Amino acid sequence: MTQTIVGANGAIGIELAKKLLKYTTDIKLVSRNPKKVNPTDILQSADLTKKENIFKAVEGSAIVYVTIGFPYKTKVWKQNWLPFIQSVIDACLKHNAKLVFFDNIYAIGGDNVNHITEESPISPTSKKGKIRADVDRLILKNCKDNGLQAIIARSPDFFGGKARANSIMMNLVYDKFIKGKSAQWLCNADKIHSYGYVPELAKGMAMLGNTQDAYNQIWNLPTDSQKIKGKEWIALFAKEMNCEQKYNIVPNWMLKIVGLFVPVMSELVEMNYQYDRDYYFDSGKFNEYFKYQPVSNQIAVKQTVARLSAL
Repeated sequence: MTQTIVGANGAIGIELAKKLLKYTTDIKLVSRNPKKVNPTDILQSADLTKKENIFKAVEGSAIVYVTIGFPYKTKVWKQNWLPFIQSVIDACLKHNAKLVFFDNIYAIGGDNVNHITEESPISPTSKKGKIRADVDRLILKNCKDNGLQAIIARSPDFFGGKARANSIMMNLVYDKFIKGKSAQWLCNADKIHSYGYVPELAKGMAMLGNTQDAYNQIWNLPTDSQKIKGKEWIALFAKEMNCEQKYNIVPNWMLKIVGLFVPVMSELVEMNYQYDRDYYFDSGKFNEYFKYQPVSNQIAVKQTVARLSAL
């Protein structure tokens, strides 16, 4: 039974390939330049902005995991996300494949991020959030109307595994500490902010994908239930890295100024509602169904620092 990862080179895709070995050795990795994670992996090089390549990737697959990440620019997202996911859906329907979509929680906006469950309303308050909301609605509509078997597997911001360049936590905390500088945090370090741990998120995806009863639902992927604040995250990294717990706050107005010179920073401005208030991600549904206890935040940080120290 071939299980295919579309967008396999990212942190989640790499870790997912490891976790899928529990269920099958027929794992196909699809990306522009795929690399084997397991000895038995099947590699397929593809430009996934082209519909015909998506159909070729899905053909022969029993389960298709979408872990692709387009460049973090609103313009690119507008151009690519909806055509891409429509092609994936069409290909899954044609080839009778199940779909497991790795999602963020951008479609949930405003104070709805105070306590994020599977029942939280789709309520985007950002341009990127509106795009992801349209993606979610398209998947759910095809489940309802066209017989698609799919799972929307949601994740908060994340760190761990090979996630470094695209992790806010690693950029603003770990990378600053490793250079002997003060850490940074966005908006307010006294607010709760959940983070997912990549190995746990990937394990959750593999578990869901291989559980028939999990389909045609939204699931929050396994995340520690601790209501942890920004300054407490900084303290965990400081402890494991044996450095002083020093940090500075980056206010929204500063992001706007920096964004004039560093475009990627300007892309973060509209997402700051996730940092200026409590942002709590609740995976209770997953934990209860699978009788699962996620790795603690403390252990996740410890393992992340240890792995990077060993490189």
